[in-house]
Amino acid sequence: MAGMDPATDFTVHRIACGSLKRLPHPTWPCELWSYRPGPWQPPAEGTHYGAVFSGRLTLRCRSGVFEIGAGMVFCVPGELALHGEGEAFGITHLRSKGFFQIAGPIEASGRLRYIDGCTDSLLIAPQVRGDPCLNHLHFPPRTDQTLHTHPSLRAGLIARGRGVCRLGDRRVPLSPGLVFHLPPGSKHAFQTEAESMDVVAFHPDSDFGPVHDDHPMINRTIVDGISARHVERIRTAEQPNE
Repeated sequence: MAGMDPATDFTVHRIACGSLKRLPHPTWPCELWSYRPGPWQPPAEGTHYGAVFSGRLTLRCRSGVFEIGAGMVFCVPGELALHGEGEAFGITHLRSKGFFQIAGPIEASGRLRYIDGCTDSLLIAPQVRGDPCLNHLHFPPRTDQTLHTHPSLRAGLIARGRGVCRLGDRRVPLSPGLVFHLPPGSKHAFQTEAESMDVVAFHPDSDFGPVHDDHPMINRTIVDGISARHVERIRTAEQPNE
């Protein structure tokens, strides 16, 4: 199933096996996809971010072979092959050079306070400020979010529970296993009734994360009582290898 609001191009898709949507952009071109048993595999370039919806999947990549289950998330740079009887949401950031990670499963609620009673957790964090990230967003029962927008696309998976996405006068029902895409700048709000809802959400960029003069290693290196971030003469001048 795919639904579209002509005004916002908000789309929802049932999990299939293959590409769901190409998302061109000059800075963060992406390809949205989902997986269930079948011959299709993700693109060979870029970095793949995703979450397992049901069952178990085997990930084969240059870092090794890993089996992950429902509620777990991944970040895999380069070639990725998926096998198994599970189902998953995925999105490939075609210009990102990610850091291999497996995390989860998602918890009952987020660890950080968000808006309107919602909470979130940062599942795959930016390695450097500006990098993509993957998040768990929890909507308690009877959530009525404030209408808001985001400066970049959002894509993700309804992992648990039910709710709706309000877009102007339209209400799009959301249920477990649906994959969604929300374009940048689209005014929206999520709502729940008696049931809570949990979403795994991808952001192609960030304004959060470490930078060369502000990260745990340099901040907590002390020279004569002063953090090394303030001691310019000993700071590494060369850029790390890309």
